[in-house]
Amino acid sequence: MIKVAFCDDDISVLNELESLLGRYCTKYNREIECAVFGSSLELLAEMEKGMRYDILFLDVILPNENGINIAKEIRQYDSVVKIIFLTSSSEFAVQSYTVGAYFYQLKPIWEENFFRLMDSAVSESRKEKKDSLILRCKSGVTRIDLDRLEYCEVFGRTLLFHMDDGGVLEGTGSMDKLYGKLLQYENFVRPHRSFLINMEYIHKISCKAITMENRTEIPIPHGKCSEIKNLYLEYAFERRQVFIS
Repeated sequence: MIKVAFCDDDISVLNELESLLGRYCTKYNREIECAVFGSSLELLAEMEKGMRYDILFLDVILPNENGINIAKEIRQYDSVVKIIFLTSSSEFAVQSYTVGAYFYQLKPIWEENFFRLMDSAVSESRKEKKDSLILRCKSGVTRIDLDRLEYCEVFGRTLLFHMDDGGVLEGTGSMDKLYGKLLQYENFVRPHRSFLINMEYIHKISCKAITMENRTEIPIPHGKCSEIKNLYLEYAFERRQVFIS
C-alpha cells in the first residue's frame, strides 16, 4: 500500500490535504495510508524510529524551521521518499531540487492539480517498487534500482551491493532470501553460493570465472561452467543480442 504523509503547521492546510486525498481515493478507488504532522519534529521522530513514506507533502516555511533543511535531515534516513514541497512563494524553488525534491507545489492547492500530482507520484512509486529493492543500510534506507545493480556478494550476514557507478551499498541478510526475491527477474543468476550477478553486466565467461564489465572476476564452481554459459546465451538470445560464431 502507498503511504503518504502531510507536514504543515497550518491545521487548515492539513485538513484540506486530508480532504483532497479522501476525494482522490474515492474517485479512483485507491487505498492509501495517510499520516499527518503539525510539526517537523513529530515527522522526524517517526522517521528516526524507522517509519517510511512513499510520498511526503512538506511545507517549506515552518515555525523556526526551513523545509529545505528538514528535507536534508530526512535524506539522512530515507533517500527514497518523494518530497513535494508546499509553499505560497517560489522563493525556494531552486533550492528544493538540491535535496531531490519531486515537485514544488504553490498554495493554494486545487483539486485538479492535486489529483494530477498524486497520479504521477503514485504511478512512479508503484513502478519503482516493482523494479527495485529497498535496502536498510548503515546510511539509512535506500532504494536500489535493479537495472543498476551489477552484482551482490555475501560475507557472513553482510550483503555488499555493487552498483554500476562503482558505489557499494552494505546491508544485512542472507543470499538465499535475496535470490528468492529476485528469481522473478530473468537477468539475475547465482553462479556461486556467495555471489548473485546481473547478466547485463557480464563481459566474459571462462571455464573458471565470470568477468564483469568492471573486470571483477566471479568464481564458477567446478562443473558448473556449461550451465552458466547456457543460461547466459539463452538470456542474450531472448534480448536479441548479436552473436558472431
